[in-house]
Amino acid sequence: MKAESVAFAVAGMCFGLILGWVLATQDASRSSPSLPAAAPAAAPVTNQRQAPPLDETRVKTLQAAIEKDPNNAANYAQLANAYFDAEQYPSAIDNYERSLKLNPNDADVSTDLGVSYFYTNRTDEALAQFERSLKISPNHTKTLLNKGIVLAFGKENLEAAAKEWKRVVELAPDSPEGQRARQALEGVEAAHARQGTTNQ
Repeated sequence: MKAESVAFAVAGMCFGLILGWVLATQDASRSSPSLPAAAPAAAPVTNQRQAPPLDETRVKTLQAAIEKDPNNAANYAQLANAYFDAEQYPSAIDNYERSLKLNPNDADVSTDLGVSYFYTNRTDEALAQFERSLKISPNHTKTLLNKGIVLAFGKENLEAAAKEWKRVVELAPDSPEGQRARQALEGVEAAHARQGTTNQ
Protein backbone atom coordinates (compact mmCIF):
# COMPACT_ATOMS: atom_id res chain seq x y z
CA MET A 1 0.00 0.00 0.00
CA LYS A 2 1.08 3.59 -0.51
CA ALA A 3 0.85 4.40 3.20
CA GLU A 4 2.18 2.23 5.99
CA SER A 5 -1.10 2.51 7.83
CA VAL A 6 -3.93 3.37 5.49
CA ALA A 7 -6.66 2.84 8.06
CA PHE A 8 -5.13 5.43 10.33
CA ALA A 9 -4.59 7.88 7.48
CA VAL A 10 -8.26 7.81 6.51
CA ALA A 11 -9.61 7.76 10.04
CA GLY A 12 -7.19 10.50 11.03
CA MET A 13 -8.72 12.99 8.61
CA CYS A 14 -11.66 13.36 10.94
CA PHE A 15 -10.20 11.81 14.09
CA GLY A 16 -11.46 14.44 16.53
CA LEU A 17 -15.03 14.37 15.26
CA ILE A 18 -15.16 10.59 15.13
CA LEU A 19 -13.58 10.24 18.55
CA GLY A 20 -16.21 12.50 20.06
CA TRP A 21 -18.88 10.44 18.34
CA VAL A 22 -17.36 7.20 19.67
CA LEU A 23 -17.28 8.58 23.22
CA ALA A 24 -20.90 9.68 22.96
CA THR A 25 -21.89 6.29 21.56
CA GLN A 26 -20.07 4.51 24.39
CA ASP A 27 -22.02 6.48 26.98
CA ALA A 28 -25.29 5.87 25.14
CA SER A 29 -24.60 2.15 24.81
CA ARG A 30 -24.03 1.81 28.57
CA SER A 31 -27.47 3.23 29.29
CA SER A 32 -29.14 1.60 26.30
CA PRO A 33 -27.37 -1.66 25.37
CA SER A 34 -29.86 -2.45 22.60
CA LEU A 35 -28.56 0.32 20.33
CA PRO A 36 -27.32 -1.04 16.99
CA ALA A 37 -23.59 -1.09 16.35
CA ALA A 38 -22.33 1.75 14.19
CA ALA A 39 -20.55 1.27 10.88
CA PRO A 40 -16.75 1.70 10.81
CA ALA A 41 -15.56 5.27 10.78
CA ALA A 42 -14.04 4.83 7.35
CA ALA A 43 -17.45 4.44 5.70
CA PRO A 44 -18.61 8.09 5.85
CA VAL A 45 -15.17 9.32 4.82
CA THR A 46 -14.96 7.18 1.67
CA ASN A 47 -18.54 8.07 0.70
CA GLN A 48 -17.72 11.79 0.57
CA ARG A 49 -15.08 11.59 -2.17
CA GLN A 50 -14.30 9.73 -5.34
CA ALA A 51 -12.01 6.71 -5.14
CA PRO A 52 -8.58 7.03 -6.80
CA PRO A 53 -8.40 5.49 -10.29
CA LEU A 54 -7.13 1.95 -10.70
CA ASP A 55 -3.66 1.78 -12.28
CA GLU A 56 -4.68 -0.43 -15.20
CA THR A 57 -1.14 -0.70 -16.58
CA ARG A 58 0.19 -1.92 -13.25
CA VAL A 59 -2.68 -4.39 -12.92
CA LYS A 60 -2.11 -5.84 -16.41
CA THR A 61 1.63 -6.14 -15.80
CA LEU A 62 1.07 -7.98 -12.53
CA GLN A 63 -1.61 -10.23 -14.01
CA ALA A 64 0.81 -11.19 -16.78
CA ALA A 65 3.51 -11.91 -14.19
CA ILE A 66 1.07 -14.10 -12.25
CA GLU A 67 0.21 -16.06 -15.40
CA LYS A 68 3.91 -16.77 -15.93
CA ASP A 69 4.57 -17.59 -12.26
CA PRO A 70 1.35 -18.44 -10.40
CA ASN A 71 3.25 -19.44 -7.26
CA ASN A 72 4.82 -16.05 -6.64
CA ALA A 73 3.18 -14.66 -3.50
CA ALA A 74 4.74 -11.21 -3.97
CA ASN A 75 2.97 -10.69 -7.30
CA TYR A 76 -0.42 -11.36 -5.71
CA ALA A 77 0.43 -8.99 -2.85
CA GLN A 78 1.43 -6.22 -5.29
CA LEU A 79 -1.75 -6.78 -7.30
CA ALA A 80 -3.74 -6.56 -4.07
CA ASN A 81 -1.95 -3.29 -3.25
CA ALA A 82 -2.97 -1.86 -6.65
CA TYR A 83 -6.61 -2.68 -5.96
CA PHE A 84 -6.33 -1.37 -2.38
CA ASP A 85 -4.90 1.94 -3.58
CA ALA A 86 -7.96 2.27 -5.85
CA GLU A 87 -10.23 1.37 -2.90
CA GLN A 88 -11.42 -1.77 -4.69
CA TYR A 89 -11.31 -3.74 -1.48
CA PRO A 90 -13.04 -7.00 -2.56
CA SER A 91 -10.42 -7.47 -5.30
CA ALA A 92 -7.68 -6.52 -2.85
CA ILE A 93 -8.97 -9.09 -0.36
CA ASP A 94 -9.03 -11.83 -3.01
CA ASN A 95 -5.40 -11.21 -3.93
CA TYR A 96 -4.12 -10.76 -0.37
CA GLU A 97 -5.74 -14.10 0.47
CA ARG A 98 -4.06 -15.74 -2.54
CA SER A 99 -0.72 -14.30 -1.50
CA LEU A 100 -1.12 -15.61 2.04
CA LYS A 101 -1.98 -19.10 0.80
CA LEU A 102 1.44 -19.14 -0.88
CA ASN A 103 3.28 -17.34 1.93
CA PRO A 104 1.28 -17.54 5.18
CA ASN A 105 4.06 -15.96 7.28
CA ASP A 106 4.00 -12.48 5.75
CA ALA A 107 2.83 -10.21 8.57
CA ASP A 108 2.61 -7.16 6.30
CA VAL A 109 0.27 -8.86 3.82
CA SER A 110 -1.75 -10.35 6.66
CA THR A 111 -2.22 -6.90 8.18
CA ASP A 112 -3.12 -5.35 4.83
CA LEU A 113 -5.77 -8.07 4.49
CA GLY A 114 -7.11 -7.14 7.93
CA VAL A 115 -7.35 -3.47 6.97
CA SER A 116 -9.19 -4.48 3.78
CA TYR A 117 -11.66 -6.50 5.84
CA PHE A 118 -12.27 -3.45 8.01
CA TYR A 119 -13.03 -1.29 4.99
CA THR A 120 -15.65 -3.80 3.86
CA ASN A 121 -17.36 -3.68 7.28
CA ARG A 122 -15.94 -7.05 8.34
CA THR A 123 -14.65 -5.84 11.69
CA ASP A 124 -14.45 -9.19 13.47
CA GLU A 125 -12.55 -10.72 10.55
CA ALA A 126 -10.19 -7.75 10.58
CA LEU A 127 -9.40 -8.27 14.26
CA ALA A 128 -8.97 -12.01 13.76
CA GLN A 129 -6.57 -11.33 10.90
CA PHE A 130 -4.56 -8.93 13.04
CA GLU A 131 -4.25 -11.68 15.65
CA ARG A 132 -2.80 -13.95 12.94
CA SER A 133 -0.33 -11.20 12.06
CA LEU A 134 0.71 -10.90 15.70
CA LYS A 135 1.27 -14.66 15.92
CA ILE A 136 3.72 -14.27 13.02
CA SER A 137 5.32 -11.13 14.46
CA PRO A 138 4.23 -10.27 18.04
CA ASN A 139 5.73 -6.76 17.96
CA HIS A 140 4.54 -5.79 14.48
CA THR A 141 3.80 -2.10 15.05
CA LYS A 142 1.76 -1.65 11.87
CA THR A 143 -0.56 -4.43 13.06
CA LEU A 144 -0.83 -3.03 16.57
CA LEU A 145 -1.59 0.46 15.28
CA ASN A 146 -4.33 -0.76 12.96
CA LYS A 147 -5.74 -3.10 15.58
CA GLY A 148 -6.19 -0.07 17.82
CA ILE A 149 -7.95 1.79 15.03
CA VAL A 150 -10.37 -1.06 14.41
CA LEU A 151 -11.03 -1.43 18.14
CA ALA A 152 -11.73 2.32 18.39
CA PHE A 153 -13.80 2.85 15.27
CA GLY A 154 -15.15 -0.64 14.56
CA LYS A 155 -15.80 -1.80 18.12
CA GLU A 156 -16.03 1.59 19.86
CA ASN A 157 -13.66 0.33 22.54
CA LEU A 158 -11.30 3.20 23.26
CA GLU A 159 -9.77 1.55 26.31
CA ALA A 160 -8.64 -1.48 24.30
CA ALA A 161 -7.54 0.76 21.43
CA ALA A 162 -5.42 2.92 23.73
CA LYS A 163 -3.72 -0.22 25.08
CA GLU A 164 -2.60 -1.16 21.56
CA TRP A 165 -1.44 2.38 20.77
CA LYS A 166 0.56 2.58 24.02
CA ARG A 167 2.31 -0.63 23.03
CA VAL A 168 3.23 0.87 19.65
CA VAL A 169 4.72 3.94 21.37
CA GLU A 170 6.69 1.71 23.76
CA LEU A 171 8.05 -0.46 20.92
CA ALA A 172 8.89 2.21 18.36
CA PRO A 173 8.36 5.75 19.68
CA ASP A 174 10.14 7.49 16.79
CA SER A 175 8.67 5.42 13.96
CA PRO A 176 5.78 6.69 11.80
CA GLU A 177 3.52 4.18 13.61
CA GLY A 178 4.75 5.41 16.99
CA GLN A 179 4.05 9.02 16.07
CA ARG A 180 0.56 8.19 14.82
CA ALA A 181 -0.17 6.12 17.91
CA ARG A 182 0.92 9.04 20.10
CA GLN A 183 -1.40 11.38 18.16
CA ALA A 184 -4.25 8.95 18.65
CA LEU A 185 -3.58 8.74 22.38
CA GLU A 186 -3.47 12.54 22.60
CA GLY A 187 -6.80 12.64 20.77
CA VAL A 188 -8.32 10.20 23.25
CA GLU A 189 -7.04 12.24 26.20
CA ALA A 190 -8.31 15.51 24.70
CA ALA A 191 -11.73 14.00 23.95
CA HIS A 192 -12.01 12.65 27.50
CA ALA A 193 -11.00 16.06 28.88
CA ARG A 194 -13.63 17.80 26.73
CA GLN A 195 -16.23 15.30 27.77
CA GLY A 196 -15.36 15.78 31.44
CA THR A 197 -15.71 19.55 31.08
CA THR A 198 -19.07 19.14 29.32
CA ASN A 199 -20.42 16.80 31.99
CA GLN A 200 -19.54 19.17 34.86
